[in-house]
Amino acid sequence: MQRTLTVIHALGLMLAVFSFAYLMPILTAIIYGQGEVFQDFLLAMVWTLATGVLMWMLTRRYKGELSIRHGYLLVVAMWTAMPAVATLPLLLLLPDLSFTDAYFETMSGLTTTGATVLVGLDVLSPALNIWRHELNWLGGMGIIVLAVAVLPLLGIGGRQLFKAETPGPMKDSALTPRITETARNLWLVYLGITIACIVSLKLAGMNWLDSICHAFAAMGLGGFSTHDASVGFFNSPAIEAVLMVFMLLAAMNFATHFLALRAKSLKPYRMDVEGLATVGLIVLSCFGIAGFLWWQGTYPSFLTALRHASFNLISVATDCGFASVDFNQWPIFAPLWMLLLSCIAASSGSTGGGIKMIRTLVLVKQAGREFVKLLHPAAINPMKIGGHVISNSVVFSVLGFIFLYFMSVATLTFALLISGLDFISAFSAIIACINNAGPGLGLVGPANNYGALTDFQTWVCTAAMLIGRLEIFTVLILFTPHFWRR
Repeated sequence: MQRTLTVIHALGLMLAVFSFAYLMPILTAIIYGQGEVFQDFLLAMVWTLATGVLMWMLTRRYKGELSIRHGYLLVVAMWTAMPAVATLPLLLLLPDLSFTDAYFETMSGLTTTGATVLVGLDVLSPALNIWRHELNWLGGMGIIVLAVAVLPLLGIGGRQLFKAETPGPMKDSALTPRITETARNLWLVYLGITIACIVSLKLAGMNWLDSICHAFAAMGLGGFSTHDASVGFFNSPAIEAVLMVFMLLAAMNFATHFLALRAKSLKPYRMDVEGLATVGLIVLSCFGIAGFLWWQGTYPSFLTALRHASFNLISVATDCGFASVDFNQWPIFAPLWMLLLSCIAASSGSTGGGIKMIRTLVLVKQAGREFVKLLHPAAINPMKIGGHVISNSVVFSVLGFIFLYFMSVATLTFALLISGLDFISAFSAIIACINNAGPGLGLVGPANNYGALTDFQTWVCTAAMLIGRLEIFTVLILFTPHFWRR
């Protein structure tokens, strides 16, 4: 019981900190002279702050270090509570929006999925658009990682949270000896690249509002846009080129960016086997899909096909979710290949989702080991990736993750099928949501959105986004008997 109250204490503190995120849309409302919008965001900020402070004050006797078990519980609680409080501005400003749709929208924002139920984004309040995109940006690196840079100063350690929330190799190796320094360094790199993206988009032709919003979405790989037509609204090769570069940067491990900046050298990129595999696979796929679309007569020239194939493939493969054309109308091979890439292409330690490239490399290496074992049963053949030996325990962990990943996809797809959704729409919606990639195919394709789904279907997709963002284990472990035993 005491540990649970410690979780509530930390959750209250995090909600109080999260309330300050409302300052950006409040400032936007002031700049655009929208008094009513300003009042609604200020009210939402006060409610969130008051709720957090009340939870923190009532449980202040129970502050202390969290165990790993309660670290997982806090992470899941935080990622379900934050979208709930983030719905307040949407519900106040869009009275026709249901809580189900509002929660889906904010969960999509914070999990950096980019799936939306809203229409009329072009005429949406600038403050509300800033809020949606700020959720993308904050969720990109993880609110929890930001919090661990603050919580130790207030008496709550953060290493358990960092391990529970952060995927891949970064679980086991800190960039600096102190976890707070690690979190701060990652956020500084994240902020610096975001500023570079904002300036680049402005120079490419966007106004400041669109530049900030699309930079937030690109760096968080969230895919929200200020226009119903997404990036296709601008019809600008320059804007698409800028976004492609920054989406690829966001799909790489931010630890690599930090090490490269600290060393002022490109060597960390050359040593990052996972990052090289990510970029190599995506670039080859761009040329391959462009050639396929040209061959099929979808576009009159290879260069036109390369432009549209590259932008949309990079967007889906990195799990961002921008769209410049309705790729749902392409020959089915192309969008399905893009959805496959969304499962495997993003690097660990990036803002992307899915299985991650490092796990894909482990699976490929393990398949090779099995072939060798069949031919040479007595051979000792340790797995190596990038010159590092991968232990069998890591291999078994990856295999377990892959099993749970595909079982989650199958279970949630069947849930949508039994609700009456067609197969292509159901399967692609779950793949897009669990990979935090945004648009799917069919009813949820890039020319449509998730607003056509029933409430039940919307909640299924919401669950898929949460499971995918927290990498399955973190959520599903709460449903095991072992977790609740003393």
